[in-house]
Amino acid sequence: MRGSVTDPASTPGHRRARTVAGALASAALLLPLLGAAPAAGTPASSAGSLQRAFAAAAAEYHVPPSVLLGVSYLQSRWDAHDGAPSVSGGYGPMHLTDARTALAATSHHSEGTEDARGDGARRALHPTATVPAGSRLPARLETLPKAAALTGIPAGRLRTDEAANVAGGAALLAAAQKDLGEPLSGDPADWYGAVARFSGADDTATAAAYANDVFDVLRTGEQRTTDAGQRVALAAEPGLAPDTAQIGRTGLRTLSGDGTECPKSVSCEWIPAPYQQFGDNDYGNHDLGDRPASQSIKYIVVHDTEGAWDGVLNLVQDPTYVSWNYTIRSTDGLIAQHVKAKDVAWHAGNWYINAKSIGIEHEGFLAAPDAWYTEAMYRSSARLVRYLAAKHRIPLDRQHILGHENVPGPTTSTIPGMHTDPGPYWDWRHYFELLGHPFKRTAGKSGALVTILPDYAANRPVYTGCVASGGACAAHGSGEVRLYSDHDENSALIKDVGLHKGADSTIDVNDVGSRVSTGQQYAVAGHYKDWTAIWYLGQKAWFKNPKKHPTAVPASGLVVTPKAGLDSVPVYGRAYPEAAAYPAGVPVQAVSPLPYTLPKGQKYVVGDLVPGEYYYAVTFTTDTHRVVRGKDLYYEIQFGHRVEFVRAADVRLLPAGK
Repeated sequence: MRGSVTDPASTPGHRRARTVAGALASAALLLPLLGAAPAAGTPASSAGSLQRAFAAAAAEYHVPPSVLLGVSYLQSRWDAHDGAPSVSGGYGPMHLTDARTALAATSHHSEGTEDARGDGARRALHPTATVPAGSRLPARLETLPKAAALTGIPAGRLRTDEAANVAGGAALLAAAQKDLGEPLSGDPADWYGAVARFSGADDTATAAAYANDVFDVLRTGEQRTTDAGQRVALAAEPGLAPDTAQIGRTGLRTLSGDGTECPKSVSCEWIPAPYQQFGDNDYGNHDLGDRPASQSIKYIVVHDTEGAWDGVLNLVQDPTYVSWNYTIRSTDGLIAQHVKAKDVAWHAGNWYINAKSIGIEHEGFLAAPDAWYTEAMYRSSARLVRYLAAKHRIPLDRQHILGHENVPGPTTSTIPGMHTDPGPYWDWRHYFELLGHPFKRTAGKSGALVTILPDYAANRPVYTGCVASGGACAAHGSGEVRLYSDHDENSALIKDVGLHKGADSTIDVNDVGSRVSTGQQYAVAGHYKDWTAIWYLGQKAWFKNPKKHPTAVPASGLVVTPKAGLDSVPVYGRAYPEAAAYPAGVPVQAVSPLPYTLPKGQKYVVGDLVPGEYYYAVTFTTDTHRVVRGKDLYYEIQFGHRVEFVRAADVRLLPAGK
């Protein structure tokens, strides 16, 4: 996102009857601990304590154990995050929210100087909007105090003790069931309404979408080892058919999805960004367009908000601010749409990408590794992206589903100010599994390419810059892998001349100069013992890739390399047309090479072949808007951490062998 919320005080949290004996019997069935071995250092005797806590809480509060486990999985995937709060102030496996307490733990990533519009034909846009004051919190952000009242367990224990947290969640579910006038049944099918209420949603569509996700988990079953080494299993119940009619008795408002462009499987609300003219002939906060009739939509850009839900929605409704197409709420996965797909939102910092993309903001913070993204948000986002990708024929790969951090600076001067969200703690591996396109090996042992694919939980590179003092970030799973100038962790990091000029890259959480991300693909440049080299930013870059614990897998695909006779070719941050393509009245936009080159002998993975294209839209009235399309063609390539472009006339397209 372009701007962060600057007033933390106003944006907290940045969100069939069986008997009880039957429930206890079900709990017993869940006690065998399935899945991987406990994490290193975790005593085997304690690796099942969380599973036992679920069984005990289910029995005490007369909640079916599978329901308790299913809700917790959707909230946290059973992780406790070492007592740290989520982006919406939720604690523990049950994600009990205490946003006021969590407020002090919030961190922000550096904002840089990115112009969200990224169009050199207009003056740079650096909005300074702030969030109106106000301290009232929605009930969904204060479930932990209610759990404390129901259980008598102190709030401090509910935040830090896993077993207490699970008991608090069970008490909330039981209270919701009673409030609905339903019995404390041992049949999970009878708990649909209580699960919907537990979501904290204030409308039936969002609550139902949440409950449907929980019951999907119950039908398929799950098992995993948590970040604390706890082995937890939920047995599948494929025939489970919940009483969905209970949603009508929850007393929640009906959400109108009229006007939204969302799949039916999510809850979606239309909260429009204003297209409005104001002083000095300026206007905001997006441009009207006619996509995809006039311009293809080729990219979806994943952002994090750097602010809480209510404050962020205030910002996107400010005509002097910037815009994006959708925002997704952390607690329950509610989606708000702000800009239609046919129009151009100002979100990516590169006008070429803006004109050809859809931007999705996720309630979250880059530089707060334990301000974790919820499973509800991941799943809602994945459903939206699947829908948009199918509708606009966008390939589900990492050169079309971009993080904001993968968007190139359009010119040399803009590179240092480009944004770095959603950052190294966004779980691309899990996200693409939810998209139905998991990353996997696609070539033999001698594959000429690699797909970056570390084990998210086990991969924990050290980062700095997560607190105001610039100290070390908390140890945390990451989808990114660090790059070195030699096959030695004591060697220098790979340099990024665009980002740092002649200086070295750093391990700062916002420094993308020497790291690769899950799902990105690169051409192999060499091997040495447990190390693999790739071509990256015009250099040979090494990363640790041991056979027993690989951080990348072999892949195949298409690559480009300079044409014969060329020592190197220029690299661009946008695919603009040649000067001759511009009609009268549309100023020619410079085709500006970046400070990088693609040298002979090196190869880079191709994402797409695209025509040179520029959308001229600098006035409030649309009669002067033009789509300029040239004859020059470009290949989008994975050049560094960000994608870039090379002219097709400069390179040869080659298959990378299997």
